[in-house]
Amino acid sequence: MSRRIPNYALYGQAALPAWQDLLHLEWISDRGDMHQREIRPHQHDALLQVVYVRNGQGEVSLENSRMAFHAPCLILLPQRTVHAFRYSAETDGPVITAAQRPLESMARILSSDLLAMMQRPVVIPSPWIADGTEPIWPLIQLIQNEAQGQERDNVAAGHALLIALLVQITRLNQPTLTARPANGRRSALLGQFRELIDQHFKQHWPLALYAEALGITPATLGRACREELGESPTAVINERIVREAQRQLAYTALDIQQIAHDLGYADAAYFSRFFRKQAGLKPSEFRAAFRGRA
Repeated sequence: MSRRIPNYALYGQAALPAWQDLLHLEWISDRGDMHQREIRPHQHDALLQVVYVRNGQGEVSLENSRMAFHAPCLILLPQRTVHAFRYSAETDGPVITAAQRPLESMARILSSDLLAMMQRPVVIPSPWIADGTEPIWPLIQLIQNEAQGQERDNVAAGHALLIALLVQITRLNQPTLTARPANGRRSALLGQFRELIDQHFKQHWPLALYAEALGITPATLGRACREELGESPTAVINERIVREAQRQLAYTALDIQQIAHDLGYADAAYFSRFFRKQAGLKPSEFRAAFRGRA
């Protein structure tokens, strides 16, 4: 087992700079056959992936959970989602990979539900037969044309088409919800807050320092989090710490003291108490439970 979780562009390839735009489409079999139909745990630092499984079945690991999937289904993998796959020989379908930042910029203008959807990994069964008549298939074919083409602004066109595809996925995942218009200013603020958390959660910044970096008061940040996310800023920070701890417990060979140190805790016992309070299990219990499902 790896000591660290690999960060790739496409699986097995060196990560790209976070600012670089990307639009790519390949089929599951293109890369899966090279790796004996097993994609080991990894993440993409700045890339979102949409996997449309049209044939076959398998198992996917998403962060701290494992689940079976069966065709037809859609799997959404936002940036920094640790994921892995095992699947049958007949499994196939397109995998779309794109830079997440420009997609989020568009979603902030269009819909809060769309933006929220793009930030959570999910497996969604498809209600359609994968025979070429499903409503999302023309969109995927157009995305493929842009990804493989050399026309001017093909990446921009592909991103616009991908937004339309993500709207369809959001409707499948939230069929009874009425779409809420995005509060662009607040969404941008919370996006910046999450980026700061990603950069500094291991340093255990106090809430006042986050607010100062955002140019607002702690009270304003607290109000934005509670009204938009339904939780306090401290809860958002703690969730990020716990998610990273769960990733390392599940997918690395680091011992608990090493994980505690990596996450900025000088005292492994204090880290263990914090983790148990947040996750409901001791770190050792979480690791054993996760690996027991392998």
